[in-house]
Amino acid sequence: MTRHLLFLLTSTFLMAETIHSSISTYYEHKSFKDSVQKKDGMVYGLGIDFHAKEYEFKLAYEYGETNTKQPPLPDDLNTQKAFFRFAYQFDRRFALNVNYIGILKDNLAETDGGIAFGGGGTYNFSKKFSTNFTQYFTDYKKFDVFQSDLKITYKTRVGKIKTDISSITKYISLHDNEMQSQFIKNAQEKYLTSGLKVHSRFGGYHLGLGAYFGKRAFAVMDDGFKIQHHAMEFDRTFAFGFGKNISNFVIRAQYIYQRAEELPMQNKNMTINNFRLIANYRL
Repeated sequence: MTRHLLFLLTSTFLMAETIHSSISTYYEHKSFKDSVQKKDGMVYGLGIDFHAKEYEFKLAYEYGETNTKQPPLPDDLNTQKAFFRFAYQFDRRFALNVNYIGILKDNLAETDGGIAFGGGGTYNFSKKFSTNFTQYFTDYKKFDVFQSDLKITYKTRVGKIKTDISSITKYISLHDNEMQSQFIKNAQEKYLTSGLKVHSRFGGYHLGLGAYFGKRAFAVMDDGFKIQHHAMEFDRTFAFGFGKNISNFVIRAQYIYQRAEELPMQNKNMTINNFRLIANYRL
């Protein structure tokens, strides 16, 4: 774990003149209904975002604890993850990004030690319309995941209300490395899912809405800052968020509802209620 964190921190601080930066922290509480494995859990996260001229460095560290049902699981779940993103703006229209995700610890799942890499580009057709394509590759011990993300964003303004509308399409392909992993036994080989996100800002207030439709499993989410590395096949996701600027702080509260099937035992229609509190400080 120390080696991963030193790499991320060194990459972030070896920079020229910083234009603006921010520090964020978040707390999540998850409750699982009708799960045969999990009861509830908590996630703690810390993130740093630096900008310097054409460069952007963003990283996050996440620690999670989940109370499990024993049996069938032998112990409670403990996870640690690291996320990193670098972007370079060539001009007003074109930027490139690279992503890294490390599952530093998972004491129960075979995805422990998994690493994901991503690379893509953003093209701004105008001040209002842009698109990003990012290709991810996730390497686990017994299987691999290829994921292609296409994000299209449209920015509009009505009076003093600014709104960003984004559509996201994810194509996911699982590859079993001929090790006959039981972890993905009842998963599909390919998934295609789509989502819609809306973020509005007015007078220091923020309102966010989001939804995903279509099945997905082992997906990279949130522009490379979330990864679903347990054997769960999601088919519904709805999210709502509200925030407020207070001096240099942005405080946000989010609620996320998800429905999934636990693989490989094929336990269907389990649900996850996730409450998240995020604090961002702009330096």
